[in-house]
Amino acid sequence: MRGTRVQERSEKTRIRLVCAGAELFDRKGYANATLLDIADAAGVTKGALYFHFSSKEDLANAVRQRGQSLVGSVVQRAADGGRSPLQALVDFTHWLARTLHEDAALRAAFRISSERAGSRPAPGTGFHETCIAAGRQLLREARAAGELRPGGQDDGPETLIAAALCGIEVLSRCGMAYGELSARIGALWDLMLPRLVPAGAAGRYRTGPPAKDPATGGCGMREPATGGRPH
Repeated sequence: MRGTRVQERSEKTRIRLVCAGAELFDRKGYANATLLDIADAAGVTKGALYFHFSSKEDLANAVRQRGQSLVGSVVQRAADGGRSPLQALVDFTHWLARTLHEDAALRAAFRISSERAGSRPAPGTGFHETCIAAGRQLLREARAAGELRPGGQDDGPETLIAAALCGIEVLSRCGMAYGELSARIGALWDLMLPRLVPAGAAGRYRTGPPAKDPATGGCGMREPATGGRPH
C-alpha cells in the first residue's frame, strides 16, 4: 500500500515537471528555459527533477511525447466515435487550433521541434511530423471509405492538408485570436471540400468546430479564451 502511494506521488511529480517544462519551453524557448526555473515552477528541488529526467533534452522529449499522446488520443476518439474520416479530419484541424490556444504541452511540442530541428531528433519525435502523419492517416481513411473524388492522386490533397496543419500552428504562434483562427479554418474547409469530395457531397460535412469536444487532458490554459498567444 505504501509503495503504491509512493508511486502515485512520484507520477504526480513527474507530471508537474512535464507541465512546468511545457510552460517554460513555450514561454522562453528551449535554450532559455533552465532546469532550475522548471524545478521552481513545479515546486520541487532540482534533485527531484534529476530523479525523473537526466537532462533538459530528456525533459523536452517528455513534453513532445505528451503532445504526441494528445494527438493520438484525438484521432483515436474520432475512430471510436464513429465519425466519418473526412469529418474527423475537419474536426482535427479545429481541435488543433483550440488546443494550441489552451494547452502549453502542445505549443511547447511545436516550439521545441522548431528550435531543435537542427539537432536531428529521433525519428518520430518531430512534432510537425506527428500532426502531418495524423492528417494523412485520416485523409487516406477518407479515400478508402469512398468520401473523396474517385481517381484523384494522394499527393495534392496530402500536401494541402500538411500545409494547412502547419499553417494553423504558425497563425496561432503569431498571436491570432482563437475565434478568428477557428473562423478561418471553417472558411478554408468551405473552399477545400468541394474540390475533395464528389459533386454535391460537400454539404454533408460540418466545416465549423464541433459543438462540444472533450477536454484534452493536457497542461491547461494560459490566456483568456479570446486572447492571442504571444511568445
